[in-house]
Amino acid sequence: MNKLSALVFAGALVAGALLMFSCSGSGNKIVFEGYDGNWTATGNVEADNTVITLKGKEATAILNKKFKNFHAEIVLQTVKGGKGFFCFHTDQLLKKGYRVAINNDRDDPVWWKMSGSILAVRNLTKSFVRDEQWFTLGVSVEENLISVSIDGNLVAEYAEPTETFRTPANKEQLLADGLLAFTSSDEGEIRIKSVTVKKLDRTQAQTTDVDENQDDILKLHQEDFPVLDYHVHLKGGLTKEEAAALSRKTGINYALAPNCGIGFPITNDGEVLTFLDTMRTQPFILAMQAEGREWIETFSKSVRDEFDYVFTDALTFSDNKGRRTRLWIPEETWIDEEEMYMDIIVDRICMVLNEPMDIYVNPCFLPDQMVGRYDQFWTEERMNKFVNALAKSGKALEINNRYRIPNKAIIMKAKEAGVKFTFGTNNAAAELGLMEYAIQMKNECGITATDMYKPKIKI
Repeated sequence: MNKLSALVFAGALVAGALLMFSCSGSGNKIVFEGYDGNWTATGNVEADNTVITLKGKEATAILNKKFKNFHAEIVLQTVKGGKGFFCFHTDQLLKKGYRVAINNDRDDPVWWKMSGSILAVRNLTKSFVRDEQWFTLGVSVEENLISVSIDGNLVAEYAEPTETFRTPANKEQLLADGLLAFTSSDEGEIRIKSVTVKKLDRTQAQTTDVDENQDDILKLHQEDFPVLDYHVHLKGGLTKEEAAALSRKTGINYALAPNCGIGFPITNDGEVLTFLDTMRTQPFILAMQAEGREWIETFSKSVRDEFDYVFTDALTFSDNKGRRTRLWIPEETWIDEEEMYMDIIVDRICMVLNEPMDIYVNPCFLPDQMVGRYDQFWTEERMNKFVNALAKSGKALEINNRYRIPNKAIIMKAKEAGVKFTFGTNNAAAELGLMEYAIQMKNECGITATDMYKPKIKI
């Protein structure tokens, strides 16, 4: 245990009593005065007159007092890539219960477990705060409902059902009661300025009929796979508030993308910036869907770079007679001879891959007249031409849930070529679904977390 000098750390009203967080006179414990319990520090834990600092791996402070229903508010910051967890319903070995992530490192290769994540059940891809920024992490447990907030904004919820699914590594991740703890998991620092813990009265459990053995989204979280729908629109009356609530309910993180281009809702730089100003504090990654082939001139590079990433498709192009074609509209798709037209489609896709975007979406789409014979038109030669151009471009490939494209053969070739992937709904209405086709292809093609595209998270 570390020897810490005497410290008055913070005052907090807990269960009706004013408690002082301080180091004991014996120097080897951090005591929460007024509690029938004390704080034990192990590893590199330091204290001064204002903060307690956990430095490096396995620095830990444990409150030796069991809680079941409680609300905790922690004011803290991370420094120099510091990261770790707030643990609850845990034990002295931190093997049981749940962990809430403390991680503001936007360069972390494991980019889908940012601060506020209820790890392994509700991992978050959105980074809400930065290193060296003080923020308040709120964590509540009310019977079977776990809620997490950052600076007062709800960011994650999880109602533990009767039928849970847990991998062997997470088999003890269940609610009961237990200790509270902070632990550091990397070489940086976590600085804690104040802790408030309030016991909550027993309440009625949150009703849920979920059987997690049938919940493919929960299983992705359990296997430590990034759970992000990279291609979502606020369409069909869907509001950002409804999308946020749906994200918390399903456990799917969303990247919201406005349609940007001539004839679409956003047509110039000013409208892009207005949209971004309304969305920067929202719990979404923000993407630009670039429409048509004019988007490069329509929107400046500096404004495009305000998004976390840019994606486009090859559904709009000029055919060999110079006619503006939109493949999803039969009246604007002129097919004289199908095999020749298929070669035009492949050629236009390869041209689009040279545009300054990050992800190719609605991939390998075919018009209504041809889509029923998808595998016939996407021959080995055409697949190879496309995948070679895609790999050379460095662009990521969307597995599209709406159209169930591309097919497994193309995905396998892309994986073998080292292409990164995204999962995308591309919803036309308010219903978003659960990424069923993307998850099917992920499982059948052996796609792993390292195969997924990492957003730049610029905002």
